[in-house]
Formats: sequence, structure tokens, C-alpha cells
Amino acid sequence: MKIPAVKGTRDFYPPQMAVRNFIVDGWKAASLRSGFEEYDGPIFEHLKMYQVKSGDEIAEQLFSLTDRGGRNLAIRPEMTPTLARMVNQQIHALPRPIKWFSVPRLCRAERPQKGRLREFFQWNIDIIGAEDVLADAEVIFCAVDYLKSAGLTAKDIVVKISSRKMLASLLEAVGLEDNQLAGVYAVLDKKAKIPDEAFEAMLQETLPDAAIRGKVRKVMSAVRLDDLSQAAALTEQAKAAVDELKRLFDLLEKMGISEYVQFDIGVVRGLAYYTGVVFEIYDRGRSPRALCGGGRYDNLLSDFGGPKVTATGMGMGDCVLEILLREKGLLRDGDLPTRKLDYYLVTADSSLGQKAVELAAAIRLRGRRCDFSYKGGNLGKQLKQADQSGAAKVIILGEEYSRDQMLVIKDMKSGQQAQAGWEAFLTSLSGA
Repeated sequence: MKIPAVKGTRDFYPPQMAVRNFIVDGWKAASLRSGFEEYDGPIFEHLKMYQVKSGDEIAEQLFSLTDRGGRNLAIRPEMTPTLARMVNQQIHALPRPIKWFSVPRLCRAERPQKGRLREFFQWNIDIIGAEDVLADAEVIFCAVDYLKSAGLTAKDIVVKISSRKMLASLLEAVGLEDNQLAGVYAVLDKKAKIPDEAFEAMLQETLPDAAIRGKVRKVMSAVRLDDLSQAAALTEQAKAAVDELKRLFDLLEKMGISEYVQFDIGVVRGLAYYTGVVFEIYDRGRSPRALCGGGRYDNLLSDFGGPKVTATGMGMGDCVLEILLREKGLLRDGDLPTRKLDYYLVTADSSLGQKAVELAAAIRLRGRRCDFSYKGGNLGKQLKQADQSGAAKVIILGEEYSRDQMLVIKDMKSGQQAQAGWEAFLTSLSGA
């Protein structure tokens, strides 16, 4: 009986693994360029951790279990609660600012669709303990730096930036109470994905009081603002948030990525824990789904029992990113090697099989990547295998050279050949 993979998961055969490594290696390189340190945590946590952050309803959106000790656990659907728990445990010993990144495997119990699976990988970068908006600029820059390194330009992607502080002041100015803001944020987060009529209907459902319904149109008008000066003019309370955003855009210009960013007050991020700057990165084309999202969350550590410490960060999933890279022609099947060999050994005589094994082991022990044919066979067949292996060079062992232990070394790119003595060749590897 053949058992298929679970729906919404992926098997990573070598070609798919090469794509995954291409993405993950790029994420890690960009993180390290900007001074972030890598961390990780357990694949499962206490269920209550996610309920603290997202409410009891989160239990229906993740894979939960009860262990043999009766503890309610969950496979991690995101990394931020784990980050908060880990930082809180050593908050007084960690030098600030804390600049960490991770690339965890995450699982969510949702309906699989294009760009959204039940199991996926996500790049997370966070800066904890830095109040200045420079930290937000660093997070945005690091995300754009990676996307640029992957070949995406300002014509392909855009970073839409807003401020929850500013939006809260605008919503309060039209009469909304604090206890209504979280529900309205969740609706506003869907604005780009649904028709205007459906959006207004959802707002009216969130604000059922007939006296407030007239304010729906004011909210709709507010979220259509496309200029920072317009926002500052609406309410005095928004001015501080607007000044912060202006400084952020100035920093991003100095960092050389101003062509990638724009102000969009419609970006709110649905989760209630965001407190300041928020942003999302979109394909400038037709896709309404964000490649990446993040922002400032100054209350999260205290929500998990720690001190009140400022923080900002972002997350980028691999599924939507891979789709975009393929659509832009930046990632094609067959472009990425499934292995990278320095040498491939072939024998011109079947009697030299043991010599090939001995030489391959010696090459590997000197830190080089090397392989050979288990079956041997005619020289032409072995050379074809060597070409398919993607090896940079082929070493040919032939009877005419075996007495003096001479090797023929062929560069697969140029086709040039050279001879070298066995010991001299190995010595050159040791000293390189």
C-alpha cells in the first residue's frame, strides 16, 4: 500500500531541496550581513503560549495535542511566542539590542491553497531593546536586501509602510473606542483582498451600533489616504506618529532603498499586538498576498510575563516567495545543482576500482567534495556520469599512469587536462 504525503505538506526530493536551500541560504546570508545572530527553539510549545498572543480561537488554526502528562501542547504555527519566551528567560543577561534571526519549520491547520500550505518555512528577524525607528529601518532594509540579492527590483516589489499609532489616533478621532479598535484592525487587514462592498459590510458588522454606522464612511476615507501630510492634518494626535514615519522614510532613503518603499495607511497587520510602524511587502503585479509582513510590537514581552521592552521584527514565508521568483524567471527547475562536487573519479581499467576508493577517501579527508562510480564500466559511460554529477574536475586513473601513480585531471568547464603525481596532488589539497 502506497501512503501519500499529508495534504498541505511537501516532499523535498533533491531538486526541491536545492530550491529550499537556495531560498534559506539567501535568507541567512542577508541576516548575517546586517549583524543578526541565528537562534531556534522547539518544534512544539505549550498551547497557552499561542492563546496569550492570539486568543483562544487560535487553537482551531494549529495542530494541538495532549501529551502523556496531560499537558496541552501545539506544533508551532509561528516563531514570535518562542522568541518572547526565550528572551524573557535571559532578558537581564542578553546584551541589547538583541538582533536575532531564525528559519523555522512551521505548521498551521488551514486549508491548503496556492502560496499557503500547512507546513512551510519562514524567515524571522527581530530587534529587541531598541526604541528608535532606526531598528524598524534595519528590519525593512534587511528584507529588501535579500529580495534584491534574489534578483527582484523596485519594479517587481514594493514595501508598503504605515503606523498603527497613527491609525489608532485617526480612528479615535472619528469616534471609535479603544475596545473597538482590534476588531476594526482585523477588518482593515482584509481590505486589499476583498471588494469595497464586502469590506464595508464587514465594517458595519464589526460596528453594529446604528449611531456609529456613519463613521464607517469616515474610516473608509481615512484608510484611502495616500500622503503623510494628509494624515498629519487630520488630527493633532497623529502628528508624533507622522514625524516618526517621516524619519523612517528618510533613513530608508539614506540606506539606498527609497525606490522600494511607499506610505500606505491601509496596511494595518491584523494582529492586535502591533503598536507602531507596520509594513508589508507586495508583488507590484496582480498578487494581493503579501510576501512579508512585520512591525513594532512593544508590549509582547510583557504579555508573556517579562519586562516591558520595545521590539520590532518581520516574517517572510517560502511558499509565496518561491511562486514570485518563478513567475519572474529568477528560479527555474534545473537551474540549481542538487550537489556540488569538486572532483569525480573515473577509472580506465576495472582493476583500479580500489585505487579510486582510496583516492576518493584521501580527497574527502582533505575537505574536498568527491565521488566516483560504484559500478565502474567503460570510460565513456563514467565520463558521462561525471558530467551529470556537476563536478568541477574529473580525475582519470588509467593503467598507463598507475605504475607511477600519476593522475589525469580534467577541468570540465575548459576541457583542459593536466597530469599530477598522486602524492603531489594530495599535498596541494592539504596546503590550499
